[in-house]
Amino acid sequence: MLMNEIDQIRQELECGQTCLGIELGSTRIKATLIDSSFHTIADGNQDWQNQLVDGIWTYSLDSVWENLQKCVASLMEDVWSKYGIRLRNVGAIGISAMMHGYMAFNKSGELLVPFRTWRNTITDEAAKKLTDLFSFNIPQRWCIAHLYQAMLNGEPHVTQIDYLTTLAGYIHWQLTGSRVIGVGDASGIFPIDSSACDYNAGMEQQFNSIAAEKGYPWKLTDILPKVLTAGQDAGKLTQAGANLLDPTGTLRAGIPFCPPEGDAGTGMVATNSIKKRTGNVSAGTSIFAMVVLENALQKVYPEIDLVTTPVGEAVAMVHCNNCTSDIDAWVKLFLEFAAIADVPISKRRAYDLLYNQALKGDTDCGGLVSFNYFSGEPITGFDEGRPLLARFPDADWSLANFMRAQLYSACATLRLGMDILFSKENVHIESITGHGGFFKTQCVGQRIMAAALNTPITLLETAGEGGPWGMAVLAAFLLKKRKDESLSEYLDFCVFQNSEKNTVPPDTEEVRGFNRFLQAYKNCLPVEKEAVLRLSR
Repeated sequence: MLMNEIDQIRQELECGQTCLGIELGSTRIKATLIDSSFHTIADGNQDWQNQLVDGIWTYSLDSVWENLQKCVASLMEDVWSKYGIRLRNVGAIGISAMMHGYMAFNKSGELLVPFRTWRNTITDEAAKKLTDLFSFNIPQRWCIAHLYQAMLNGEPHVTQIDYLTTLAGYIHWQLTGSRVIGVGDASGIFPIDSSACDYNAGMEQQFNSIAAEKGYPWKLTDILPKVLTAGQDAGKLTQAGANLLDPTGTLRAGIPFCPPEGDAGTGMVATNSIKKRTGNVSAGTSIFAMVVLENALQKVYPEIDLVTTPVGEAVAMVHCNNCTSDIDAWVKLFLEFAAIADVPISKRRAYDLLYNQALKGDTDCGGLVSFNYFSGEPITGFDEGRPLLARFPDADWSLANFMRAQLYSACATLRLGMDILFSKENVHIESITGHGGFFKTQCVGQRIMAAALNTPITLLETAGEGGPWGMAVLAAFLLKKRKDESLSEYLDFCVFQNSEKNTVPPDTEEVRGFNRFLQAYKNCLPVEKEAVLRLSR
C-alpha cells in the first residue's frame, strides 16, 4: 500500500468515515472495516463453536459477548498495527449473524431458555402444523416454529415472553436499545408480506388466535422486533453498548447503526444478487442458495423457504444444515498425521492441496459415496445425522476420489432442493454467484458447484470478503445513499461498478459424473437412516 493511500485511510479513520460490519457465523465471528471506496482496510476474527447441551445446539450469552469482544479487539489491534491510530469512531455499524433460532426474553431482559440455534431439528410438529395453517412453508429452524413448538410442549417460559428475536437482533438491541430487525432477518422469524415489507398480517392474526386460545398474554406484535429495510435508521450505539463491544473504553458512543441482518441477506449484498433472476450460493458450515423470484411459486414445498432480500423482495431459499464440517474434520485428521510425521504444513496449504487433488479424481468418485451429515438435514428428512463414508470393495480408492466425494457430498443436498426450482417451477436464473469458505481454493469449489448445479458459477473479487463485508456495505448505504436511490442501484453503480469477476461454466463430463454420484447418494439414503438409528449412544 502506497504512503498516500495510508494517509487517506488515516484521515478517514480520524474523521469517522469508515463503516464496520460484524457477522457472527457458526464457527467464526468476523469484523470488517471498509473505507469510502468499499475496500477492506482492517479486520478482526475470533473462532467459536456451538455446544450440544441437553440435546440442544446452543451458544451461551457469556460466549457471545466474550468472543464478540475478542473479535472487536483483534480488529482494533489490526487498525493500530497498520495505521498507528486507535479506532474511536466509525461512520456506521451493522450487525449480522446466523439466521433463525430462538432467543426469548422476559421483561427484565433475561434469557428464558438457552439460545436454540438454527442447527436444531426439534420443531418438526410445529413446523408442519404451521405450514398447513398458513399454506406457506415454515422451516424447523424459524423462530416462529421454535415458539409454537414450545407452546405445544407446554413449556412454562412461554407465558413470560416479552421479546423474541434472532442473534443479530439481540446484539443490536443490547448495543443500541432498539428492538428492530432488518426485513431479510425478519423473514426467518415469521412470513413477510413483500408488498408491505412487514410481517404477513393475515398469518399474524391466525397465530394470535391460537395464542389467545391457549391463554397467552401477548400478541406477536408485542413480542417481535419492528421490521426495517436497508437504508433506514436503526438507532445509535449507546454508552452501555460501546462498553459491551469494547470494554477498554476506546470506542465512542453515538455511532449510527443500520438494520441488523441475517447472513443470507449479507451474502446477497456481498455477491450483488438482490435483483430478480439473480442468485447466490453461500457455502460454509451450512450451505444455502438464494434465488430472487420473478413470480410466486405455484406450490408449497417443504424443501424451499421463502425469505426476502434486505429490501423485501421475495427470495426462494434452499437451505441445508451441512456443508463443510465433514471436510474440516478430515483435513484436521490429515494435519494430525502431518504433525506426527514431522512434516509441518499450514492449514491453508492443506486445504489447497486436498481440494486440488479432488479435481484429479474420477468424475463420479470411482465408487465412493459420502454423507456429510453432522446434524439433521430436513430436506432429506433427517432429525439427526451421522457422517458416513461408503465404497465398493473394488472402488478406485484414491485420495483424489476420496476428496471429490467429500466436495460432492457438500453440494448434494443443495442440488436436491434446487431441482425443485429448476424442474418443477421452471425458475429461470441469469447468474449464480458463490461465496464462502468452500470457494477459497482457486477454481476448485467453483468448478465442483458448477457441476453440481449444472449452472455457471461466478466469483467476484470481493467473494472472499463474505458476509461481514456485505454488512459493512449495508452500513455504508445508510450513510451514503442518495434520495430515492435503491439498494440495487447503489450496489451496481457505487459498490460493484468496477468489480472484477470470474465465471466457470459446468463441464459436461463432470455434470454427468455428479449425476451418477447423486443417484448413488439417493440410493444410499436408507443406509444413512440406519446409521442414525443404529449408531447411537
